[in-house]
Amino acid sequence: MRNTNIITTRNNLFSVEIGPHCSDLASMRLSNLADYAVVTMHAAARHCGGGRTSAAELAAETGLPVPTVQKLVSKLSAAGLLRSVRGAGGGLQLARPAAAISVADIVEAVEGPIALTACVEGQDCTIGQDCSLRPHWPLINGALRGALAGIALTQLADAPKTHAPKELA
Repeated sequence: MRNTNIITTRNNLFSVEIGPHCSDLASMRLSNLADYAVVTMHAAARHCGGGRTSAAELAAETGLPVPTVQKLVSKLSAAGLLRSVRGAGGGLQLARPAAAISVADIVEAVEGPIALTACVEGQDCTIGQDCSLRPHWPLINGALRGALAGIALTQLADAPKTHAPKELA
């Protein structure tokens, strides 16, 4: 039995045909919290070299609720991506250069290891040990993590590159 699910991203709409045991793949997208973490880190990176910022300032800049940004700041700081400095002139700053922070680092800070299926994380699977793909999921997850690891925070500050449409021969 197969289902066709519609997946919506910010800019695209596409469908995915899935089997009943892979229904978790239909939601292959960032959680809201991971999305907000990337947005928050992007805002924090804009303060790089120009001083420190606060969770309230980041919330104002991003349009996110202050409590959400505070929660993210806590998780991002615990992961070593943000640093909080106390005292006069204190505030938040990136814990390392923006070029050394990847989207994978940010997503993993709030979501844990990047994995498309629960079975790879040791959770139950509908198919169980009979799944012929189970030994291959680490390869797939590694490729996804590698793609996200290849996007540095500094790249998000650059204007997106547009690609000219290819002509069909």
